[in-house]
Amino acid sequence: MIIEANEFRLLIPELFVLTMTCIVLIVDLFLKQQQRNITYYLSQATLLGAILLTTVLQVEGTQTGFSGTFVTDPMSVVLKLAIYLVTILGFLYSRHYLELRGLFKGEFYVLGLFSVLGMMIMVSAHNMLTIYLGLELLSLCLYALVAFNRDTYACSEAAMKYFVLGAIASGMLLYGISIIYGITGSLDIAEIGRVLSANTGSSTPAVFGLIFIVVGIAFKLGAVPFHMWLPDVYQGAPTPVTLMIGSAPKIAAFALVMRLLVESMGSLQEEWQSMLTILVVLSLAIGNIVAIAQTNLKRMLAYSTISHVGFLLLGIIAGTANGYAASMFYSITYALMAAGAFGMIILLSRAGFEADNIDDFKGLNQRHPWYAFMMLILMFSMAGVPPTVGFYAKLNVLQAIIQQDMVWLAGIAVFFSVIGAYYYIRIIKVMYFDDAKDTQPVTSQFDLGFGLTINSLAVLALGFFPGWLLAICNTSIQLK
Repeated sequence: MIIEANEFRLLIPELFVLTMTCIVLIVDLFLKQQQRNITYYLSQATLLGAILLTTVLQVEGTQTGFSGTFVTDPMSVVLKLAIYLVTILGFLYSRHYLELRGLFKGEFYVLGLFSVLGMMIMVSAHNMLTIYLGLELLSLCLYALVAFNRDTYACSEAAMKYFVLGAIASGMLLYGISIIYGITGSLDIAEIGRVLSANTGSSTPAVFGLIFIVVGIAFKLGAVPFHMWLPDVYQGAPTPVTLMIGSAPKIAAFALVMRLLVESMGSLQEEWQSMLTILVVLSLAIGNIVAIAQTNLKRMLAYSTISHVGFLLLGIIAGTANGYAASMFYSITYALMAAGAFGMIILLSRAGFEADNIDDFKGLNQRHPWYAFMMLILMFSMAGVPPTVGFYAKLNVLQAIIQQDMVWLAGIAVFFSVIGAYYYIRIIKVMYFDDAKDTQPVTSQFDLGFGLTINSLAVLALGFFPGWLLAICNTSIQLK
């Protein structure tokens, strides 16, 4: 394998993040606790630098390097930028929460940056082995982050469940990849697509391998019936870690679906469409119905995530450029909404008190009307109420499905979406119509409050002007 010097240009953002993460790790070793803000600022500077490099160094069209294992295309650029921005919000929201609980350590930011690197590799992977390496880098960082608060039994239990089930899912995915490699003789995504399209006689073994790959993808997304880890991990992990799990990785998971199913197994579209349809119906039903019974807000948002995964997969099932663009739009906007929702839990929490129960939001309008309004925007958007961006995200996905004459599936999605609106509106009812249990005034650091305000208003602004982001998604998909 001969690597040309200009190929490293494609890899500069990843190399920058890797180098800066190692620098953050080393610098943090020599910092005293009162100097820990330096680690935070270096981590944020890393993400800002990655935004700059990814934007400046983007290439025209699609370019592959390193013997076809790495690709830079419009979709990867847009998804990486979204991952950076959501992670910046996650670091911003987490800072004061960690300080108050004695968890403000460099390991949080090092693991967070390595997880970003894993997502970047997943997004730009053009080889199944590269995809797997990126996925494992992300997963291992998240396993450690879930157990970050070592003195808490709930965190240790959640991390153990996540690790064990994640290892099983990774094994399933790797086994499916090995079967596809045995059939095609290649791990290159484009080559696999060509061989499977030409070799119709190997369809049965290919479908067998596809089943294992879909199982691995479904676990990483949290789709039913592979969702068993999601509620426990969301509830047991520290809220900043829950934010990290529930936001940016969903964007990377969309790229995982596109690379593994759409690009490499397009010839098996009918088969994986049927599998995904079952996952979608189950996820919409279980996610929305079980969420109604939850009293813990983090568990409720976990089941909400399951239902949103169902909507995200609807666009993939459509099997068209418009459907893929709609799913891409959905994954980006959902990550933004999820970051804001978990950020609100962090804002209301204080030392010795976790505001992770629905009752903790009672009377929030009496205590702080502005933050109550921000939470209202986020809940309305997750419920799909216009004019928030959540409405247009769901509308675009439903249109893509209807255009493929799957009206019955769109009807199921709308039906369960109406049911799901109940538990979102319940949060709004509690904030505006119930008396506050906690009469202490809501106080927050300026950067946390400012970030949440920008986050929530962005959700509203994207609802009024969704066209520019949707156009970017359409362009990045159509150029592939």
